[in-house]
Amino acid sequence: MTDKKLNCWEFMKCGRGPKGAKIKQLGVCPAASEKRLDRIHGGINSGRACWVVAGTLCGGTVQGSFARKQVACKRCDFYNKVQKEEGATLESTSKLLTRLKDTSSRLDITTKRLGIIIGSSGLIGGALMHYFNNKVGDIEVLGPNSKRLSLRQPKDIKSYFEKYQPDFIVNCAIAPLDSDAQLAYEINYLGAVRLAKMAMQMKIPYIHFSSAAVLPMGKNVTEEDRVELSPRLSNYAKSKLLAEKTLEYMHETQGLDYSIVRLAVVYGKHDHKIQGFQRLLFSIADQSMQFMLSKPGVFHSYTNSKKIPPFVNHILENRDEFTGQTFNFVDKEPVELVAIIKAIKSYLDVKAPREIYIPYPLAKTGQTFLKWLIRRLGRLGVEIRLPAEMQFMKSFYETQTLSVDKLERSSYRDEAPEVTVFTELTSIIYYYLIRWKHFNLITTFNEDLKGSSQPAGEFLETPGTLLETVNKYTHKPLKDFETGL
Repeated sequence: MTDKKLNCWEFMKCGRGPKGAKIKQLGVCPAASEKRLDRIHGGINSGRACWVVAGTLCGGTVQGSFARKQVACKRCDFYNKVQKEEGATLESTSKLLTRLKDTSSRLDITTKRLGIIIGSSGLIGGALMHYFNNKVGDIEVLGPNSKRLSLRQPKDIKSYFEKYQPDFIVNCAIAPLDSDAQLAYEINYLGAVRLAKMAMQMKIPYIHFSSAAVLPMGKNVTEEDRVELSPRLSNYAKSKLLAEKTLEYMHETQGLDYSIVRLAVVYGKHDHKIQGFQRLLFSIADQSMQFMLSKPGVFHSYTNSKKIPPFVNHILENRDEFTGQTFNFVDKEPVELVAIIKAIKSYLDVKAPREIYIPYPLAKTGQTFLKWLIRRLGRLGVEIRLPAEMQFMKSFYETQTLSVDKLERSSYRDEAPEVTVFTELTSIIYYYLIRWKHFNLITTFNEDLKGSSQPAGEFLETPGTLLETVNKYTHKPLKDFETGL
């Protein structure tokens, strides 16, 4: 007589099967109630195919999607028991998942991986959100704001991740460049470590974004050429360097599955802050840079924001290769700072900055004077702040180019190596100038707005006529909202 084929709740004795002892406390297990896999492998409902059902209580923890579960399930005694009992008749995972997709009714079941993007409102986070939610079919991502998940509140992190049970974490959140020591410490360092601990607890990958600020100046700087940890470092550089070192330690001693993506000057559209490359563009468009705060021959590496998401996706798909690794992610060819300033100036057809190069000692003296003046004005109630990037002004006069040798030796391949900051410059300039003009941030740019419409003119010149038209007739921009009533 053959042994009875057990369902998972019978074998695991979890108490969540039909009429189980822990139903009132924990609820009925989805494997016990999901009927689309009934009789598979001789089980009741999904009792002998539980590894493809989300929300099961395995190992004392509620499990997420199949993609999240598959590694743990392969180590499960019950999974191996069913595999041995069924032998060649074991249904393939793909067939089981197809049966779950065949109906529109779902019981908290998903075949997609779920990721959490921390810092989703920024240039990098926004690019990641758009890419994964629109261009990658088997991944969905959530981007909680700081009100829902504050890196400064461990309880926020714990409750959010326990609720959503993600398959990976991406951290691209940073404190402002000019933030004080406390904020930089809590966001850039403690926040990064707290996320890493959560990833380690959930046994999922953690992708952390770092910065070239942790590297020395020089040409072809490698991933290993970091600066020494010193009190003299800026709050930003110190906190990012501490985070890198701690993540490495957690990987070596506790098995953290992490990857660090180190960026240089990031360029791209759709950033709501005026920082980094946008700060340079803004200072030229607003004519606040009268002379060259650099010198010929100073080169820096640049990172394309649109290329970051495909790289993150690649390292998620190739964890064996990328776990415990740090990569400089920059364009292959560095950019001369003077050349990019001249290109922007030429496009805008402006006179400044004039080609007079201010030596660094003189620029440093001017910066010191401005700081003194701002402090004096602050006592009178006038609030003025220097751009945060000015703390890195010395780098305007020194070359820092990052090596891409390690990146090129990896399995990742840039699908558009010809795209650089120069090929993207026209569209980037136009995007930000239009945006800043709309927000009344610049007045020196007088080019007619491309696509500006008559209604905007009516709004500006004859608002009474516009109101009468909208109330009496159907206004052209509102036709899409006609109800036919």
